[in-house]
Amino acid sequence: MSHHILLLLVGIGLLSLASQWLAWRLRVPAILFLLSAGMLLGPVTGLLDPDELFGDLLFPFISLSVAIILFEGSLTLNREEIRGHGTVVRRMISWGVLIIWILAATLAHWLAGMDWPLAFLFGAIMTVTGPTVIMPMLRAVRPTRAVANILRWEGILVDPLGAILAVLTFTVIIASQVTTSWFEVFTLLLRMLASGLVVGGVAGLLWGQALRRYWIPQFLHNVATLFVVFAVYAIADTIAMESGLLAVTVMGAWLANTSRLHIRELLDFKESLSILLISGLFILLAARLEFEQLLALGPTALLVMLGIQFVARPIKVFLCTMGSSLRVQERATLAWIGPRGIIAAAISAVFAERLAAQNVAGAELLVPLTFVVILGTVFLESLTARPLARALGVTEPEPEGVLIMGANAFSTALAKVIMDADFNVVIAHSDWDSLRAARMSGIPTYYGNPMSDHAERTLDLAGIGKLMSMSRNVEFNRLACAYFSRDFGRREVFALPVSIEEGGSSSNDKHAPSMEMAGRRLFSEDVSLSKLLSYMSRGAEIRTTRLTDSFSFDDFLAQGNSERILLLAWNGKGKLAPYSARWGKLLDDGWTIASLSLERKPTPKEKEKAKEELKAAQ
Repeated sequence: MSHHILLLLVGIGLLSLASQWLAWRLRVPAILFLLSAGMLLGPVTGLLDPDELFGDLLFPFISLSVAIILFEGSLTLNREEIRGHGTVVRRMISWGVLIIWILAATLAHWLAGMDWPLAFLFGAIMTVTGPTVIMPMLRAVRPTRAVANILRWEGILVDPLGAILAVLTFTVIIASQVTTSWFEVFTLLLRMLASGLVVGGVAGLLWGQALRRYWIPQFLHNVATLFVVFAVYAIADTIAMESGLLAVTVMGAWLANTSRLHIRELLDFKESLSILLISGLFILLAARLEFEQLLALGPTALLVMLGIQFVARPIKVFLCTMGSSLRVQERATLAWIGPRGIIAAAISAVFAERLAAQNVAGAELLVPLTFVVILGTVFLESLTARPLARALGVTEPEPEGVLIMGANAFSTALAKVIMDADFNVVIAHSDWDSLRAARMSGIPTYYGNPMSDHAERTLDLAGIGKLMSMSRNVEFNRLACAYFSRDFGRREVFALPVSIEEGGSSSNDKHAPSMEMAGRRLFSEDVSLSKLLSYMSRGAEIRTTRLTDSFSFDDFLAQGNSERILLLAWNGKGKLAPYSARWGKLLDDGWTIASLSLERKPTPKEKEKAKEELKAAQ
């Protein structure tokens, strides 16, 4: 029996990995493959029975997993950031949530036959979209910057807010099962709110001080935070049932608004863990589905899904975008994209189990109806969002902007030139001080690792289609090229050697695999980061030269000197080309060339010759 359990656990892990890999290759939300894998293992073949495998530990595991996901999501609830994302985002996560809540509840009541209390719980669960399904869809669709930013931040911010609404609704239902007195129901609700707010607030205050004052060593920050989240959830839930999720959400929001606390370091603690939890949860929850429940719903479940897709979401979007500068086509794209994700699936499973224990009529409908909406919205939108956005004309053109890895004097100067040429550019670096010059120049920056899960959710790559990795870490450059080649294509990722040895080989080539394995070489063979920074330290500047009918690329080359390095070229049609041997055939009238030029001081002989020529001219 122990070997059977071991094989099942390993199998879940391998299927999670395979699903994530397939999603990466096909650029679709991983939820499609995770749910398919769970249903294949569970109701189709009967190989996996989560209740039998985990026993009484199943729902505590699910609850703690949801607590971690909600805590991480609430770390993004910084009031300044919410204020900075515009009126539309604030509407979408405030009264837009209420609109979906009411409309989805109405659909569930009239179409699926749910009693009003359970229908309102279903409606609350349906308010939650999520970054785990939104981000892959945005990468595939590539909508305009305005649409992409609204969808991304709606997905990030609505997760914890929608979950709180679901918890409150659930608490009212449970309280009404315990007593018929509305005063007692109100008292139980206040107790739950007080427990969640007080325990979460106190924990956020104390833990924020502990981290900010370094009472906890740096290497324990991530692990210790994880266990504190578990403790806060357990304590609050013990004081008042179902207040644990509210408590961890409040704790995360408190930390997010604590001054002089680097939240992004806390976000790192859950990157690999969240992938594991989300993947495993989807497979386990899908494996618990029963075809009998789905068949019992019949076509009504499909009608509810279509109602949310074609009625509820469009009404929400068009009301929330009234008076905004968004075009009708952009509003239509926003109205179409709103898939549900892991929070909806996990919360519905936890609540359905506890409602069934309280003998609430219709509780068995909650999970299958939720999963039909999740599968339906993700599948339908994955297939149609890109063609729809193209038809409406709200997709970005082929992105020619640049993501620059590594902040230094040269990369900052190059980014300024790219930005002045009207291309999107972002400089990413993990050291705050190194980004100071870029920030002072008004260049968009990302503080952190652009390959992190946090960057996956928050880094704005609208209009970005090229990577130029020029950090001082050779292995990091190669890793970045390999990572971003999946999004930009291998021809659009470039890495700059750190230094050049005599003979023209990189000083690190003897210790590392060929750069061609990951990306293309940036600039010419004799150029390195050290050489560029040396030029900059000697007063070199990046200069631009425009080619015309009377001044060709050959004329430009003939005019130069040995102290000039060719960098980039672009034209008026939005094409950007880093230096390559193909420039001679590519560049013609209308192209602009950027080069790093170092004014060479004339030799004494050249000075003497210049004096003689001046005298002769006089």
